[in-house]
Amino acid sequence: MPAPETHPPRERPVRHPLFARFYERLSEAADVRAGVKEHREELLAGLSGRVIEIGAGNGLNFARYPASVTQVTAVEPEPHLRAAADAAARSEAVRVPVQVVAGTADALPAEDRTFDAAVFSLVLCSLPDVSRALAEVLRVVRPGGELRFYEHGRAEGRPRMVRFQRVLDGTVWPRLFGGCHTGRDPVGEITAAGFTDVSFRRLLVPKGGPVFPSSFHVLGGARRP
Repeated sequence: MPAPETHPPRERPVRHPLFARFYERLSEAADVRAGVKEHREELLAGLSGRVIEIGAGNGLNFARYPASVTQVTAVEPEPHLRAAADAAARSEAVRVPVQVVAGTADALPAEDRTFDAAVFSLVLCSLPDVSRALAEVLRVVRPGGELRFYEHGRAEGRPRMVRFQRVLDGTVWPRLFGGCHTGRDPVGEITAAGFTDVSFRRLLVPKGGPVFPSSFHVLGGARRP
């Protein structure tokens, strides 16, 4: 008897109009005041070929892609942020072709093995199904391709903050911040999904400034087997 045919989940509407406007202002301020701009540049350095950016937000990464990238497909489900990303893609500061498309991380609008790299940038925290999103990356990136990630997550080595993050994630934080969770383990999720050559470094953002539940960042890369 043949195995049943499987399909990716149907795309769900994603609308956070108030949070989207708040995030747009917050992300722009963080780029300048918290040094996030430099982390974005490091995240994207050395990429080449076709890239899919998942959860592109308001497009702050676009101007930082190197000229060796031939095309960026930027997936963003939230309408307000997608419109902002589309405007950012047309900026004179952007050196590479960027196509902004609607879609969700757990059902990427792309064919199998069509990209040389995938990028997650401050998005794994808010996905309803991280494992499914990572499985989708494995599907659309060619064997040997890259995954680059810059995320915030669990406060490793700080038990009290981890407990506080757990309380926030189970109560108010996701409701206030568009589904965001403070205490996820992005490196563990990426490793468990089957990516290889996982390397990363931990960052405190803002460096030398006040510490928030969302201050514990990781910046790194991995390989699609």
